[in-house]
Amino acid sequence: MRMSNAALFLTATVIWGSTWLGITWQLGVVPPEVSVAYRFALAAAGLALWCRARGMPLAFARMDHAYLAAMGATMFGLNYVCVYWAERFVPSGLVAVVFSTIVFMAPVGMRLAFGTPLTLRTLFAAVLGVGGVALLFLPELDAARRGGRAAMGVGFGLLGTALAAVGNVVAVRNHNAGLPTLPVTAWGMGYGALTAAIVATITGATWTFDPRPEYVISLLYLAAFGSVAAFGAYLTLLSRVGAGPASFVGVATPVIALLLSTLVEGYRWTWVAALGVALAIVGNVMALRSGPAAVSMRR
Repeated sequence: MRMSNAALFLTATVIWGSTWLGITWQLGVVPPEVSVAYRFALAAAGLALWCRARGMPLAFARMDHAYLAAMGATMFGLNYVCVYWAERFVPSGLVAVVFSTIVFMAPVGMRLAFGTPLTLRTLFAAVLGVGGVALLFLPELDAARRGGRAAMGVGFGLLGTALAAVGNVVAVRNHNAGLPTLPVTAWGMGYGALTAAIVATITGATWTFDPRPEYVISLLYLAAFGSVAAFGAYLTLLSRVGAGPASFVGVATPVIALLLSTLVEGYRWTWVAALGVALAIVGNVMALRSGPAAVSMRR
């Protein structure tokens, strides 16, 4: 992709900020892990056909496939299964707050894997970003605190976030190895679909399909835009600036979702929510302006 870093960031956040509507149409008839398998199988097939039409190589060495499988299982498969499971127990707003902690987990993972220095600027930006998102969803946080099932939902959310952070580290390794982004993404999504299918088999999920237009349209949207377009932009950004700044997509996405909720569902703003948006924006700007130097890897 020849887009600027800001354009890549906006592409990923705007698309993922809208996918919450699509995900709500996925829940119900079809088990979550089955829907995840459908989504990434479609995305992998479509992206592989695109790569083949553009003459991009899809063949990789056996050792590279081990890393592709690791990235797919963590970033696409298990991560999304955990997120869907988490939304069974707690509101999606709380899951968004939990997932925004990736801005802490990703730099720590980069530090452990590559010796990337942790800067005070990055950590301060992460605190601002997560704090802002928490203010946005303060009512959901309070409701979850009083609910008996909240701990399980938060646990699944944290597990999914940690898996996504591991996937980020593996994706950086693949970039350092000189592997092309889009073919890597196609294989990763294929492995992610396989992982979700294995989880569905282990848990005894029923392989059903919902023929209603809401499910079919949302599935196609999540596969084409929420998976191929958004992850293509995100992984390209990841390869340019590193896992630290790129992970702030997880902070900006709930803000976009809330803005869309204002237009679609008539969300009513409060001064606390406005302050949360302001803090999240400041944190994102600080992280993005830190640039590659703040997260440069020691080879």
